[in-house]
Amino acid sequence: MSGKPKLHYCNARGRMETIRWLLAAAGVEFEESFLETKDDLTKLQKDGSLLFQQVPMVEIDGMKMVQSRAIANYIATKYNLYGKDLKERALIDMYVEAIIDLNELLMTHTFQPADKKEQHLATIVDKATNRYFPAFEKVLKDHGQDFLVGNKFSRADVQLLETLLMAEECKSDILAKFPLLQSFKARISNMPTMKKFLSPGSQRKPPLQEKDIPKLMKIFY
Repeated sequence: MSGKPKLHYCNARGRMETIRWLLAAAGVEFEESFLETKDDLTKLQKDGSLLFQQVPMVEIDGMKMVQSRAIANYIATKYNLYGKDLKERALIDMYVEAIIDLNELLMTHTFQPADKKEQHLATIVDKATNRYFPAFEKVLKDHGQDFLVGNKFSRADVQLLETLLMAEECKSDILAKFPLLQSFKARISNMPTMKKFLSPGSQRKPPLQEKDIPKLMKIFY
């Protein structure tokens, strides 16, 4: 055993991507074991590795952790990305849950049928620009600090950056009316661990392509 966390998932973003981002933000090296076929998933299910019969699964500190939010909570706590006290953690949780809501919309866009894609994109843009981005713009404006909570780098910053970049993949000018979020994106992207993760050759996964969907469906269904 190398001692590095080992991530079990398909070679795609999905529900593992935020976990990759958090480990990278903390400067933690990790290994990945990719599910290539349905048999790979079945093997994990049959050998007792998946408590609830599903991935993501992360081997870390002698545990085989499942449930993506639980894994992210553990990593954020272990690597000091979860605020200094209960109030900061509550704020981080509040922001992260909102980010996850938008992230879910973004993640499912590629899976939409052709005749629903345009409407789905319109929903993403509407919720991003009228609900979520104005709220985070206001947070940054009100406290005038570099980070979302406690003027210290936290999982909320990591997860917001991930989602901002995903939103820009859907619509390149989606941040046009949000100057503070644009500055936030540039600032967090240039932090050493984030800059490394955003560079070519890292373990960050590219956007899902439609041609890859049938392979994923064969693994999970």
